[in-house]
Amino acid sequence: VVRRRLLQRYEHQPFISCLAGFYSCRWKRYQRRRTEPGKCCCKTVNHLKITTAFCFSLVFLYMWGEAKNDYNNFDWYSYGNLGFWFLWSLVLLIVAAILFTYMTLLLVLALCLLAEGQQLYLHWSHKIGTFLVLGFSITALFILSALWGDEWKTVRLSFQITAPYLHIGAITIMVLLSWPVALHAIRADKKVVQVIIVGPYLAILLFLFLIPLGMYSPCIREVGTLGPKPALIGHRGAPMLAPENTEMSFQKTIEHGGDGLETDVTISYDGIPFLMHDSTLRRTTNIKQVYPNISAQNAALFSWDTLQELNAGTWFLKDKPFSCMGSLSRADKNQAMNQSIYKLSNFLRLADSQNKLVIFDLYRPPEKHPYRDSWINRTLEVILNESGIRPHLVLWLEDDMRSFVQSVAPGFQQTMGTKAPVEDLVMDNIVKLNLAYSEMSSEDIR
Repeated sequence: VVRRRLLQRYEHQPFISCLAGFYSCRWKRYQRRRTEPGKCCCKTVNHLKITTAFCFSLVFLYMWGEAKNDYNNFDWYSYGNLGFWFLWSLVLLIVAAILFTYMTLLLVLALCLLAEGQQLYLHWSHKIGTFLVLGFSITALFILSALWGDEWKTVRLSFQITAPYLHIGAITIMVLLSWPVALHAIRADKKVVQVIIVGPYLAILLFLFLIPLGMYSPCIREVGTLGPKPALIGHRGAPMLAPENTEMSFQKTIEHGGDGLETDVTISYDGIPFLMHDSTLRRTTNIKQVYPNISAQNAALFSWDTLQELNAGTWFLKDKPFSCMGSLSRADKNQAMNQSIYKLSNFLRLADSQNKLVIFDLYRPPEKHPYRDSWINRTLEVILNESGIRPHLVLWLEDDMRSFVQSVAPGFQQTMGTKAPVEDLVMDNIVKLNLAYSEMSSEDIR
């Protein structure tokens, strides 16, 4: 019997050695010490640091994971400040996941050592790592809050949606913790210590079981109360499948069943409205290779003949603005490489032929531009006379000269880009609003 027990204890040691080795860098048995029942097994400060770093890394990972709908906006903001395109949003997500995983593993190692009755000695490398995780998470949250504070609205909205899954996950974790908590409480030789160990655990568990009574999530609905499927409008087309604001991008939107097409309109120096989001051509064309000396010039100061010379697709395969681009076929890649700047009249004809709604931001040309003061008139001329698109398909967004636009094109669906009282909307014949999703509540929509 004694021999069998010694053999079982000897066979059990490699597991504990691995735990203590990874956590404390103490790989040999004589370097470890067991915890006496009821005694403190570690320095409270170190454990508090690990727990705090874990919580902040979790908040950072959740916040950035739920911000994915705005990753492109973040990368575009970075491009505007740094001057080159890179998927900083994806890098930040990977870093957040690594930091959170690291802190989670430290906590798991600590809990396993506690379950085995071992004293905890946090190695100095982990102390530095914990400090770095804590500092990075707090700094990142502070910077994002200062530069992009509106994103917290998205996090709160996402929290409602993910609440049921977070709740189930929290209960699962508490169930897994029940075994080490029970073992640690049994080993304690004082009733007070047992209460201190078991009391908070039971309180948290009770809270988790009662919290659904006050939980609201749009994912939990009564049968028959789900609203209609939302209409999908391709923002600059389908920019994750094709170069933005090109014919291919809008064709992809149509292929995937989009209900409408969104774009941005600039007027060339000789009066040809074309599609371009940025004020310059550097990001989405090869202007740097063709005309390097004037690549920083405003896009509206080029003639249409010059604009037609530029390639508007090679940048898409070079910069890879979306992380999902690896799924593109060879045919799509070849087609993307041969895209050119798209003319507004061609864009409208495509939308009309497919019976798709159109909405666009209309950019006023810079000073000393020939169409600086007649930009709206020139755009209306193209819409009404050159494209032949049916007026009811046009969602007119521009506020300037709205009354004039209504008089010459009464069939347009007047659209506003800001919230306003219902009375004002009715007075101005506004039938649609174009707002960021985080600016609209269910009450606003109602």
